[in-house]
Amino acid sequence: MTSLDGTARLLGRLGRGASLAARTALPVDTNPVPGDWTHVTKVDPEDDKKLPLLYPLYLRHTSAVSVGGSADVTATNTEETFELLAPSSVPVFHEPSGPRHVTPRTREQADMLAIPEVLNGDSESLVGQLGEGAEYMRDEMVPEMLDEKLPWCPGFVADALADFATSWLLADAVFEAYVIQNPDSAAAREANVGEADLLAPREAKQRSMAAERHLESELVYLEYSGTYGGDEAVRTLDAIADGLTWSRLWYGGGIDSRERAEEMLAAGADTVVVGDAFHRVADEERELCERAADALDPDASTVAVREWVGENVAVADSNAAAYLATIPGAPDPERLARRYLTATVRTWIRLRADAEASDGERGDRFAGDDLRRALGPGLFDGLAESDAALVRRNLAALARDGERLDSDCAERRADGSRPSADEAVTTHLALTLPP
Repeated sequence: MTSLDGTARLLGRLGRGASLAARTALPVDTNPVPGDWTHVTKVDPEDDKKLPLLYPLYLRHTSAVSVGGSADVTATNTEETFELLAPSSVPVFHEPSGPRHVTPRTREQADMLAIPEVLNGDSESLVGQLGEGAEYMRDEMVPEMLDEKLPWCPGFVADALADFATSWLLADAVFEAYVIQNPDSAAAREANVGEADLLAPREAKQRSMAAERHLESELVYLEYSGTYGGDEAVRTLDAIADGLTWSRLWYGGGIDSRERAEEMLAAGADTVVVGDAFHRVADEERELCERAADALDPDASTVAVREWVGENVAVADSNAAAYLATIPGAPDPERLARRYLTATVRTWIRLRADAEASDGERGDRFAGDDLRRALGPGLFDGLAESDAALVRRNLAALARDGERLDSDCAERRADGSRPSADEAVTTHLALTLPP
Protein backbone atom coordinates (compact mmCIF):
# COMPACT_ATOMS: atom_id res chain seq x y z
CA MET A 1 0.00 0.00 0.00
CA THR A 2 1.49 3.34 -1.00
CA SER A 3 1.57 6.28 1.38
CA LEU A 4 -0.99 7.99 -0.87
CA ASP A 5 -3.37 5.05 -0.47
CA GLY A 6 -2.89 5.10 3.30
CA THR A 7 -3.54 8.82 3.48
CA ALA A 8 -6.71 8.43 1.42
CA ARG A 9 -7.97 5.68 3.70
CA LEU A 10 -7.20 7.73 6.79
CA LEU A 11 -9.09 10.69 5.35
CA GLY A 12 -11.98 8.38 4.55
CA ARG A 13 -12.12 7.12 8.15
CA LEU A 14 -11.90 10.64 9.50
CA GLY A 15 -14.72 11.74 7.19
CA ARG A 16 -16.93 8.87 8.33
CA GLY A 17 -16.14 9.64 11.94
CA ALA A 18 -17.03 13.31 11.50
CA SER A 19 -20.29 12.37 9.80
CA LEU A 20 -21.16 9.94 12.58
CA ALA A 21 -20.40 12.54 15.25
CA ALA A 22 -22.55 15.12 13.49
CA ARG A 23 -25.45 12.67 13.40
CA THR A 24 -25.24 11.40 16.96
CA ALA A 25 -23.15 13.54 19.28
CA LEU A 26 -23.13 17.13 18.09
CA PRO A 27 -26.04 19.58 18.52
CA VAL A 28 -26.51 19.97 14.75
CA ASP A 29 -29.05 18.57 12.30
CA THR A 30 -27.37 17.17 9.19
CA ASN A 31 -30.39 15.33 7.79
CA PRO A 32 -31.14 16.84 4.36
CA VAL A 33 -34.88 16.27 4.84
CA PRO A 34 -36.21 19.42 6.59
CA GLY A 35 -37.30 18.77 10.14
CA ASP A 36 -40.10 21.32 9.97
CA TRP A 37 -42.04 19.35 7.36
CA THR A 38 -45.09 18.13 9.26
CA HIS A 39 -47.36 17.45 6.26
CA VAL A 40 -46.53 16.04 2.83
CA THR A 41 -49.07 15.75 0.01
CA LYS A 42 -48.49 12.82 -2.32
CA VAL A 43 -49.50 13.44 -5.93
CA ASP A 44 -49.88 10.26 -7.98
CA PRO A 45 -48.97 10.60 -11.69
CA GLU A 46 -51.44 7.82 -12.58
CA ASP A 47 -53.86 9.13 -15.20
CA ASP A 48 -56.91 8.28 -13.08
CA LYS A 49 -55.59 10.33 -10.14
CA LYS A 50 -56.64 13.89 -10.98
CA LEU A 51 -55.77 17.26 -9.47
CA PRO A 52 -58.16 20.06 -8.52
CA LEU A 53 -58.37 22.89 -11.05
CA LEU A 54 -56.91 25.43 -8.62
CA TYR A 55 -54.63 22.95 -6.88
CA PRO A 56 -51.98 25.57 -5.93
CA LEU A 57 -54.47 27.04 -3.45
CA TYR A 58 -54.63 23.74 -1.58
CA LEU A 59 -50.95 22.87 -1.88
CA ARG A 60 -49.76 26.20 -0.49
CA HIS A 61 -50.66 24.92 2.99
CA THR A 62 -48.73 21.64 2.84
CA SER A 63 -45.03 21.43 3.71
CA ALA A 64 -43.97 19.66 0.50
CA VAL A 65 -45.31 17.61 -2.40
CA SER A 66 -44.17 14.09 -3.26
CA VAL A 67 -44.61 12.82 -6.82
CA GLY A 68 -44.94 9.05 -7.07
CA GLY A 69 -47.28 6.08 -7.06
CA SER A 70 -47.38 2.30 -7.14
CA ALA A 71 -49.58 1.56 -10.19
CA ASP A 72 -49.78 2.77 -13.79
CA VAL A 73 -46.90 5.22 -13.35
CA THR A 74 -44.62 5.92 -16.31
CA ALA A 75 -41.73 8.23 -17.05
CA THR A 76 -44.03 10.24 -19.29
CA ASN A 77 -46.84 10.89 -16.82
CA THR A 78 -44.24 11.55 -14.12
CA GLU A 79 -42.62 14.25 -16.25
CA GLU A 80 -46.01 15.74 -17.03
CA THR A 81 -46.91 15.85 -13.33
CA PHE A 82 -43.70 17.74 -12.56
CA GLU A 83 -44.54 20.19 -15.35
CA LEU A 84 -47.94 20.74 -13.79
CA LEU A 85 -46.51 21.31 -10.31
CA ALA A 86 -43.68 23.60 -11.43
CA PRO A 87 -45.46 26.85 -10.42
CA SER A 88 -46.27 25.51 -6.92
CA SER A 89 -45.14 27.51 -3.93
CA VAL A 90 -43.78 24.52 -1.95
CA PRO A 91 -40.91 22.05 -2.52
CA VAL A 92 -41.71 19.19 -4.90
CA PHE A 93 -39.69 15.98 -4.67
CA HIS A 94 -39.65 12.69 -6.56
CA GLU A 95 -40.41 9.33 -4.98
CA PRO A 96 -40.12 6.88 -7.90
CA SER A 97 -41.55 3.38 -7.72
CA GLY A 98 -39.37 2.23 -10.62
CA PRO A 99 -35.84 3.14 -11.80
CA ARG A 100 -36.98 4.34 -15.23
CA HIS A 101 -39.35 6.87 -13.72
CA VAL A 102 -36.23 8.94 -13.05
CA THR A 103 -35.24 10.93 -16.14
CA PRO A 104 -33.02 13.94 -16.80
CA ARG A 105 -36.14 16.13 -16.80
CA THR A 106 -37.39 14.86 -13.44
CA ARG A 107 -33.92 15.31 -11.92
CA GLU A 108 -33.88 18.92 -13.10
CA GLN A 109 -37.34 19.64 -11.73
CA ALA A 110 -37.32 17.73 -8.44
CA ASP A 111 -36.05 19.46 -5.32
CA MET A 112 -35.09 16.06 -3.96
CA LEU A 113 -34.96 12.42 -5.08
CA ALA A 114 -36.26 9.98 -2.43
CA ILE A 115 -35.46 6.34 -3.22
CA PRO A 116 -37.69 3.75 -1.48
CA GLU A 117 -36.21 0.75 0.35
CA VAL A 118 -38.78 -1.73 1.70
CA LEU A 119 -37.59 -3.22 4.99
CA ASN A 120 -40.16 -6.02 5.22
CA GLY A 121 -40.44 -7.03 1.55
CA ASP A 122 -38.30 -9.45 -0.44
CA SER A 123 -34.66 -8.81 -1.34
CA GLU A 124 -35.71 -7.58 -4.78
CA SER A 125 -37.58 -4.68 -3.20
CA LEU A 126 -34.56 -3.67 -1.12
CA VAL A 127 -31.52 -4.19 -3.34
CA GLY A 128 -32.87 -5.45 -6.68
CA GLN A 129 -34.55 -2.18 -7.61
CA LEU A 130 -31.55 -0.18 -6.42
CA GLY A 131 -29.21 -2.34 -8.49
CA GLU A 132 -31.40 -1.94 -11.56
CA GLY A 133 -31.55 1.78 -10.93
CA ALA A 134 -27.77 2.09 -10.60
CA GLU A 135 -27.28 0.19 -13.86
CA TYR A 136 -29.86 2.34 -15.65
CA MET A 137 -28.18 5.53 -14.46
CA ARG A 138 -24.66 4.33 -15.29
CA ASP A 139 -25.37 2.77 -18.68
CA GLU A 140 -28.24 4.86 -20.06
CA MET A 141 -29.36 8.03 -18.28
CA VAL A 142 -25.96 9.56 -17.45
CA PRO A 143 -24.36 8.76 -20.85
CA GLU A 144 -27.37 10.37 -22.55
CA MET A 145 -26.93 13.48 -20.41
CA LEU A 146 -23.18 13.59 -21.12
CA ASP A 147 -23.72 13.08 -24.83
CA GLU A 148 -26.14 16.02 -24.87
CA LYS A 149 -24.03 18.39 -22.77
CA LEU A 150 -20.47 17.23 -23.69
CA PRO A 151 -20.67 15.69 -27.18
CA TRP A 152 -16.98 16.37 -27.76
CA CYS A 153 -15.87 14.39 -24.67
CA PRO A 154 -13.50 11.42 -25.42
CA GLY A 155 -14.90 7.97 -24.64
CA PHE A 156 -12.53 7.12 -21.78
CA VAL A 157 -13.25 10.46 -20.09
CA ALA A 158 -16.99 10.01 -20.58
CA ASP A 159 -16.80 6.58 -18.90
CA ALA A 160 -15.01 8.04 -15.87
CA LEU A 161 -17.51 10.90 -15.68
CA ALA A 162 -20.41 8.44 -15.93
CA ASP A 163 -19.04 6.45 -12.99
CA PHE A 164 -18.63 9.59 -10.92
CA ALA A 165 -21.99 11.08 -11.88
CA THR A 166 -23.86 7.84 -11.06
CA SER A 167 -22.25 7.66 -7.63
CA TRP A 168 -22.95 11.36 -7.09
CA LEU A 169 -26.62 11.04 -8.05
CA LEU A 170 -27.08 8.17 -5.60
CA ALA A 171 -25.10 9.93 -2.86
CA ASP A 172 -27.18 13.05 -3.37
CA ALA A 173 -30.47 11.10 -3.13
CA VAL A 174 -32.45 10.55 0.05
CA PHE A 175 -33.14 6.94 1.00
CA GLU A 176 -36.57 6.16 2.34
CA ALA A 177 -36.87 2.96 4.41
CA TYR A 178 -40.44 1.65 4.24
CA VAL A 179 -42.28 -0.56 6.70
CA ILE A 180 -45.40 -1.59 4.77
CA GLN A 181 -48.23 -2.73 7.04
CA ASN A 182 -51.17 -3.11 4.62
CA PRO A 183 -50.77 -6.34 2.61
CA ASP A 184 -53.77 -5.46 0.41
CA SER A 185 -52.16 -2.32 -1.00
CA ALA A 186 -50.49 -1.76 -4.36
CA ALA A 187 -47.26 -0.92 -2.52
CA ALA A 188 -47.34 -4.29 -0.75
CA ARG A 189 -47.92 -6.15 -4.01
CA GLU A 190 -45.01 -4.32 -5.63
CA ALA A 191 -42.71 -5.29 -2.75
CA ASN A 192 -44.19 -8.79 -2.16
CA VAL A 193 -45.28 -7.96 1.37
CA GLY A 194 -47.81 -10.50 2.66
CA GLU A 195 -49.51 -11.16 6.00
CA ALA A 196 -46.47 -13.06 7.26
CA ASP A 197 -44.25 -10.04 6.58
CA LEU A 198 -46.11 -7.56 8.80
CA LEU A 199 -44.00 -6.37 11.71
CA ALA A 200 -44.74 -6.11 15.40
CA PRO A 201 -43.72 -2.78 16.97
CA ARG A 202 -40.41 -4.11 18.32
CA GLU A 203 -39.52 -5.71 14.99
CA ALA A 204 -40.29 -2.47 13.20
CA LYS A 205 -38.07 -0.64 15.67
CA GLN A 206 -35.17 -3.04 15.10
CA ARG A 207 -35.34 -2.80 11.32
CA SER A 208 -35.64 0.96 11.49
CA MET A 209 -32.52 1.14 13.66
CA ALA A 210 -30.69 -0.98 11.07
CA ALA A 211 -31.93 1.34 8.33
CA GLU A 212 -30.63 4.39 10.16
CA ARG A 213 -27.30 3.00 11.33
CA HIS A 214 -26.34 0.65 8.52
CA LEU A 215 -28.27 1.76 5.43
CA GLU A 216 -28.05 5.42 6.51
CA SER A 217 -31.65 6.01 5.46
CA GLU A 218 -32.64 9.63 5.92
CA LEU A 219 -36.31 8.62 6.21
CA VAL A 220 -38.19 5.80 7.89
CA TYR A 221 -41.74 5.54 6.55
CA LEU A 222 -44.49 3.59 8.31
CA GLU A 223 -46.95 2.92 5.48
CA TYR A 224 -50.54 1.71 5.80
CA SER A 225 -51.34 2.82 2.24
CA GLY A 226 -55.00 3.81 2.10
CA THR A 227 -56.03 2.39 5.48
CA TYR A 228 -55.70 3.98 8.89
CA GLY A 229 -53.29 2.26 11.25
CA GLY A 230 -55.04 3.42 14.44
CA ASP A 231 -53.83 2.03 17.77
CA GLU A 232 -51.48 -0.44 16.09
CA ALA A 233 -49.75 2.37 14.21
CA VAL A 234 -49.53 4.45 17.39
CA ARG A 235 -47.69 1.62 19.16
CA THR A 236 -45.40 1.05 16.19
CA LEU A 237 -44.57 4.73 15.78
CA ASP A 238 -43.80 5.01 19.48
CA ALA A 239 -41.42 2.04 19.26
CA ILE A 240 -39.67 3.25 16.11
CA ALA A 241 -39.29 6.80 17.43
CA ASP A 242 -37.59 5.39 20.52
CA GLY A 243 -34.90 3.78 18.35
CA LEU A 244 -34.14 6.64 15.97
CA THR A 245 -31.78 9.53 16.59
CA TRP A 246 -31.20 11.04 13.14
CA SER A 247 -33.66 9.68 10.57
CA ARG A 248 -37.01 11.39 10.06
CA LEU A 249 -40.07 9.28 10.85
CA TRP A 250 -43.04 9.59 8.49
CA TYR A 251 -46.48 8.04 8.61
CA GLY A 252 -48.86 7.46 5.68
CA GLY A 253 -52.26 5.82 5.41
CA GLY A 254 -55.85 6.86 5.96
CA ILE A 255 -55.17 10.43 7.10
CA ASP A 256 -58.44 12.20 6.30
CA SER A 257 -59.06 14.42 9.33
CA ARG A 258 -57.21 16.70 11.72
CA GLU A 259 -57.79 14.22 14.55
CA ARG A 260 -56.03 11.43 12.72
CA ALA A 261 -53.14 13.66 11.63
CA GLU A 262 -52.62 14.91 15.17
CA GLU A 263 -52.84 11.38 16.61
CA MET A 264 -50.00 10.13 14.37
CA LEU A 265 -47.86 13.21 15.04
CA ALA A 266 -48.39 12.83 18.78
CA ALA A 267 -47.38 9.16 18.53
CA GLY A 268 -43.93 10.09 17.25
CA ALA A 269 -44.24 10.79 13.52
CA ASP A 270 -42.36 13.85 12.33
CA THR A 271 -44.57 14.05 9.24
CA VAL A 272 -47.90 12.72 8.00
CA VAL A 273 -48.32 11.94 4.30
CA VAL A 274 -51.68 12.47 2.60
CA GLY A 275 -52.55 11.31 -0.91
CA ASP A 276 -56.06 9.98 -1.42
CA ALA A 277 -57.66 12.84 0.52
CA PHE A 278 -56.12 15.33 -1.92
CA HIS A 279 -57.18 13.48 -5.07
CA ARG A 280 -60.74 13.20 -3.71
CA VAL A 281 -60.99 17.00 -3.85
CA ALA A 282 -60.64 16.78 -7.63
CA ASP A 283 -63.36 14.14 -7.88
CA GLU A 284 -65.68 16.31 -5.80
CA GLU A 285 -65.18 19.52 -7.75
CA ARG A 286 -65.80 17.83 -11.10
CA GLU A 287 -69.37 16.97 -10.13
CA LEU A 288 -69.86 20.35 -8.46
CA CYS A 289 -68.67 22.35 -11.46
CA GLU A 290 -70.80 20.38 -13.89
CA ARG A 291 -73.87 21.40 -11.88
CA ALA A 292 -72.67 24.97 -11.54
CA ALA A 293 -72.23 25.33 -15.31
CA ASP A 294 -75.93 24.62 -15.79
CA ALA A 295 -77.09 26.85 -12.92
CA LEU A 296 -74.86 29.93 -13.03
CA ASP A 297 -74.19 32.66 -15.54
CA PRO A 298 -70.52 32.86 -16.66
CA ASP A 299 -70.36 36.44 -15.40
CA ALA A 300 -71.82 35.60 -11.99
CA SER A 301 -70.25 37.64 -9.19
CA THR A 302 -68.19 36.18 -6.40
CA VAL A 303 -71.07 36.79 -3.99
CA ALA A 304 -73.54 34.96 -6.23
CA VAL A 305 -71.22 31.99 -6.68
CA ARG A 306 -70.45 31.85 -2.96
CA GLU A 307 -74.16 31.77 -2.18
CA TRP A 308 -74.72 29.00 -4.73
CA VAL A 309 -71.86 26.95 -3.24
CA GLY A 310 -73.32 27.43 0.25
CA GLU A 311 -76.71 26.19 -0.93
CA ASN A 312 -75.39 23.19 -2.86
CA VAL A 313 -72.43 21.96 -0.83
CA ALA A 314 -72.19 20.85 2.79
CA VAL A 315 -68.79 22.54 3.00
CA ALA A 316 -67.98 21.28 6.50
CA ASP A 317 -68.32 17.71 5.22
CA SER A 318 -66.69 18.28 1.84
CA ASN A 319 -63.54 16.59 0.60
CA ALA A 320 -61.98 20.03 0.24
CA ALA A 321 -62.44 20.74 3.94
CA ALA A 322 -61.34 17.20 4.87
CA TYR A 323 -58.05 17.53 3.01
CA LEU A 324 -57.30 20.96 4.44
CA ALA A 325 -58.11 19.64 7.92
CA THR A 326 -55.27 17.10 7.62
CA ILE A 327 -52.79 19.99 7.52
CA PRO A 328 -52.02 21.01 11.13
CA GLY A 329 -51.08 24.56 10.14
CA ALA A 330 -54.08 25.27 7.91
CA PRO A 331 -56.38 27.72 9.74
CA ASP A 332 -60.16 27.16 9.64
CA PRO A 333 -60.35 24.43 6.95
CA GLU A 334 -64.07 24.99 6.39
CA ARG A 335 -63.61 28.70 5.63
CA LEU A 336 -60.71 27.95 3.27
CA ALA A 337 -62.68 25.20 1.53
CA ARG A 338 -65.63 27.53 0.91
CA ARG A 339 -63.31 30.18 -0.51
CA TYR A 340 -61.45 27.74 -2.76
CA LEU A 341 -64.58 25.98 -4.02
CA THR A 342 -66.10 29.36 -4.87
CA ALA A 343 -63.00 30.39 -6.82
CA THR A 344 -62.94 27.01 -8.61
CA VAL A 345 -66.57 27.24 -9.69
CA ARG A 346 -66.18 30.83 -10.85
CA THR A 347 -63.05 30.01 -12.86
CA TRP A 348 -64.59 26.91 -14.38
CA ILE A 349 -67.85 28.45 -15.59
CA ARG A 350 -65.90 31.21 -17.33
CA LEU A 351 -63.47 28.77 -18.94
CA ARG A 352 -66.38 26.61 -20.08
CA ALA A 353 -68.20 29.58 -21.59
CA ASP A 354 -65.07 30.65 -23.46
CA ALA A 355 -64.59 27.12 -24.82
CA GLU A 356 -68.18 26.88 -25.99
CA ALA A 357 -67.86 30.26 -27.69
CA SER A 358 -64.92 28.90 -29.70
CA ASP A 359 -67.22 26.34 -31.45
CA GLY A 360 -65.13 23.46 -30.18
CA GLU A 361 -61.99 24.41 -32.12
CA ARG A 362 -59.76 23.89 -29.11
CA GLY A 363 -60.89 20.39 -28.18
CA ASP A 364 -60.78 19.20 -24.60
CA ARG A 365 -57.72 21.04 -23.30
CA PHE A 366 -57.07 24.48 -21.91
CA ALA A 367 -55.81 26.74 -24.67
CA GLY A 368 -53.78 29.86 -24.02
CA ASP A 369 -56.47 32.31 -25.16
CA ASP A 370 -59.02 30.72 -22.81
CA LEU A 371 -56.70 31.11 -19.88
CA ARG A 372 -55.84 34.70 -20.70
CA ARG A 373 -59.52 35.54 -20.60
CA ALA A 374 -59.81 33.69 -17.30
CA LEU A 375 -57.13 35.97 -15.90
CA GLY A 376 -59.37 38.96 -16.47
CA PRO A 377 -60.13 41.51 -13.75
CA GLY A 378 -62.27 40.49 -10.83
CA LEU A 379 -62.13 36.73 -11.40
CA PHE A 380 -60.47 36.05 -8.06
CA ASP A 381 -62.36 38.54 -5.94
CA GLY A 382 -62.72 36.99 -2.50
CA LEU A 383 -59.24 35.45 -2.47
CA ALA A 384 -56.32 36.90 -0.56
CA GLU A 385 -53.95 38.69 -2.93
CA SER A 386 -51.22 36.09 -2.29
CA ASP A 387 -53.66 33.30 -3.23
CA ALA A 388 -54.86 35.14 -6.33
CA ALA A 389 -51.27 35.74 -7.46
CA LEU A 390 -50.48 32.04 -7.01
CA VAL A 391 -53.43 30.99 -9.15
CA ARG A 392 -52.66 33.55 -11.83
CA ARG A 393 -49.10 32.25 -12.02
CA ASN A 394 -50.32 28.67 -12.37
CA LEU A 395 -52.92 29.47 -15.04
CA ALA A 396 -50.32 31.46 -16.95
CA ALA A 397 -48.03 28.41 -16.88
CA LEU A 398 -50.83 26.26 -18.29
CA ALA A 399 -51.35 28.82 -21.04
CA ARG A 400 -47.66 28.66 -21.91
CA ASP A 401 -47.90 24.86 -22.01
CA GLY A 402 -50.71 25.11 -24.54
CA GLU A 403 -48.70 27.50 -26.69
CA ARG A 404 -45.63 25.27 -26.44
CA LEU A 405 -47.56 22.28 -27.76
CA ASP A 406 -49.41 24.25 -30.40
CA SER A 407 -46.16 25.57 -31.87
CA ASP A 408 -44.64 22.07 -31.95
CA CYS A 409 -41.75 23.20 -29.78
CA ALA A 410 -42.18 20.46 -27.18
CA GLU A 411 -39.01 18.86 -25.90
CA ARG A 412 -38.56 15.22 -26.69
CA ARG A 413 -39.71 12.78 -24.04
CA ALA A 414 -37.50 10.09 -22.54
CA ASP A 415 -38.49 7.65 -25.33
CA GLY A 416 -37.66 10.19 -28.03
CA SER A 417 -41.25 11.03 -28.96
CA ARG A 418 -42.95 14.41 -28.83
CA PRO A 419 -46.19 14.94 -26.93
CA SER A 420 -49.10 15.82 -29.18
CA ALA A 421 -51.43 18.74 -28.67
CA ASP A 422 -53.98 16.39 -27.15
CA GLU A 423 -51.51 15.26 -24.49
CA ALA A 424 -50.92 18.48 -22.57
CA VAL A 425 -50.11 18.16 -18.91
CA THR A 426 -53.58 19.56 -18.23
CA THR A 427 -55.04 16.08 -18.79
CA HIS A 428 -54.14 15.53 -15.13
CA LEU A 429 -56.78 18.05 -14.09
CA ALA A 430 -60.20 16.75 -13.05
CA LEU A 431 -61.95 19.29 -15.26
CA THR A 432 -61.61 19.32 -19.04
CA LEU A 433 -63.21 21.69 -21.49
CA PRO A 434 -66.11 20.43 -23.59
CA PRO A 435 -65.40 19.61 -27.25
